[in-house]
Amino acid sequence: QAADARYVEVPRGERRAEPIVVSVSSEAGEVADTGVMVREGAEVTIVVAAGAGEKDAEAEGDATAADPAAAPATSASLLRVIAEAGARVTIHEYLCPGADAQHLESVGIRAGRDARVEVRQYALGGGTVALGLAADLAGDRARFDLTQRYHAAGTEVLDVNEVVRMRGRNTRSELAYSGVLEDAAKKSLRTTIDLVHGARGAQGNEAETVLVLGDDVTNKTLPVILCDEDDVAGNHGATIGSVSPEQLAFLASRGLSRADAEELFSRAVFEDALMSAPCPEARAVVRGDSPLVSSEEA
Repeated sequence: QAADARYVEVPRGERRAEPIVVSVSSEAGEVADTGVMVREGAEVTIVVAAGAGEKDAEAEGDATAADPAAAPATSASLLRVIAEAGARVTIHEYLCPGADAQHLESVGIRAGRDARVEVRQYALGGGTVALGLAADLAGDRARFDLTQRYHAAGTEVLDVNEVVRMRGRNTRSELAYSGVLEDAAKKSLRTTIDLVHGARGAQGNEAETVLVLGDDVTNKTLPVILCDEDDVAGNHGATIGSVSPEQLAFLASRGLSRADAEELFSRAVFEDALMSAPCPEARAVVRGDSPLVSSEEA
């Protein structure tokens, strides 16, 4: 559905000061197709900001006339990044398409020798957020770090599938997930570290911490490690629970109710997203779609 593809090249050795920004709106039905080539030794920051935005009245009228039960407003982003030898890439993703909308997010990364790629993902709610990522650590000593924080409430759905294929020797990958699920939210997280034959000395770790604050929450955590090499290391783990009685008692002694205490954990996800947002488009997604962050704080 993307009307045009966008290609950006960061020349060899350049440290690009301004981030490459991909901004889409679910209400406007926007779709982005972006490719970024980061040449040897270059550095760049990439930001994906997917918010609700403003509804296209003409498009809405056409859809309603054609089908009263039309599909929900949808946005999508496909991002492909090639990091050549020694390149440094930081990717920020802020996803919150709105309660009645959906967003489809796809990221493909290839890292060459000594390249380093860091990804920070914030899934901040929405009718449905589907997020997929595939990282190919093709070069020796390539490193991939991923941190994801998420929040889902009501009947929102978060569906994540992320794969890291470690092909080069002495490559490293660190995958860390943490989030809050409330009410009857549904979340599926499938993470795979694939230690490919020939990746001697590779090390990969994945871990998740889930805080459950609703009796009707559905949480699925499916970590996988595939191994076809002897001299490698792979670890995964998950911690799932609710606010402990000790934590509630401590906060109650300081005048906080259970509801207030649970809201603190949810607020922390949005406040972290706001503090790390590197551009106005990203801050607008957090500020405009979060019931937990006031305009004054933002």
